[in-house]
Amino acid sequence: MSNEDTLYADGFEKAYIGLGRRCCQIDIAVYDTAKCISILEEQGMDYDDAVDFFEFNVVGAWVGEGTPLFLDLEEKDEEEY
Repeated sequence: MSNEDTLYADGFEKAYIGLGRRCCQIDIAVYDTAKCISILEEQGMDYDDAVDFFEFNVVGAWVGEGTPLFLDLEEKDEEEY
């Protein structure tokens, strides 16, 4: 469950996955990186500009312990497990 220290990324609500929990740390908001980039593309950026903007201005923005986490989801090959 989030608390007042959990921070959320404005404009990326559709990319929100849920809360990340860590031992002895506050919960953090977790977002799907690919969906975040898609949101930027929907706002008119081409893919390369969206990636550059996202990496520098979103992932690169540390705003304290409640800073959100951006997750790169990987497809699993059933044979790997």
